[in-house]
Formats: sequence, structure tokens, C-alpha cells
Amino acid sequence: MWYAFAIVFGFLYATLLEWLLHKYILHGLGKNKKSYWAFHWHSHHKTCRKNKNSDINYKFPGAPPVKKEIISLLLLTIIHIPLWYVSKIFYLTLVLCAIRYFYMHRKSHLNIEWGRKKMPWHHDHHMGTNQDANWGVTTDLMDLLMNTRVYYMPRRKD
Repeated sequence: MWYAFAIVFGFLYATLLEWLLHKYILHGLGKNKKSYWAFHWHSHHKTCRKNKNSDINYKFPGAPPVKKEIISLLLLTIIHIPLWYVSKIFYLTLVLCAIRYFYMHRKSHLNIEWGRKKMPWHHDHHMGTNQDANWGVTTDLMDLLMNTRVYYMPRRKD
């Protein structure tokens, strides 16, 4: 029973962390062109807006915006290593959520139809009129809880 709780709590924590970092770091600090985080707003968002949510940089892990995303995810997993000693299952859940984040985010920008269908909140984040909404990337759970989910794209029944 404890393991199930650790997995659920780890997933919820990772989802909240994703929402907070996206909103306050990648957009909050990232709008400043001199910020380390500027790649997100000034490169990734700009590229997506010009290309119907496609970001070709994700084909190349060494591309600066993708490299910074990978480094950031690695740093987050390293920062959380002390949690291994509290709950191995919780920590492993966080690691899997970081891997899941990169996989889903990358796929949503390389396979636009998949992203629109499987991650409509993220498609709305990039292609909607207000890109300062829909902070969840892998899920819109925190957006629904924080009342920041904004629907832009027509819902398609596929």
C-alpha cells in the first residue's frame, strides 16, 4: 500500500513541479533575454509559433534549447537524490516522470498531430492567443486545479 502512495504522491509532486517551473522559471525568468532560461520563450516558443507547433530542434539533442532542457532535467533529478533515502519508490517515480516529460514534450513538437491529439493543453499553450496559460506539459491536471487551463483549439473526436 505504501508503494502505491509513494508513486501517486511522486507523480503529483512531479506534475506540480513541472507546472511551477514552467510558469515561474521558463516564462517568468525566461522572458528576460539575458536569463539562462530565455531559450524557452525566445527560441522554443518563437519556433513553435512559426511552425504550427513544430520544433525541429528536438531532432538534435545537441541543439542549444534541447540541450538546456536535458541538462535542467538531469539537474532536477540530481537535486532530488536525497529523497532516495526517504523513499526509493518516490524518487524513482520522479526520475521516470522526468524521462516521461522529455519524451512527451519532444514527441509533441516532432509529431504535431500526435501532440494535438494526446496533449491538447500543450498545443493550446503554444498555439493559443495567450501563451501564458496551460503550464502543464505532460498533463493538464495542475492547470485544472489552479484554474489556468484555457481552451483554444477546437476539440476533435478522433
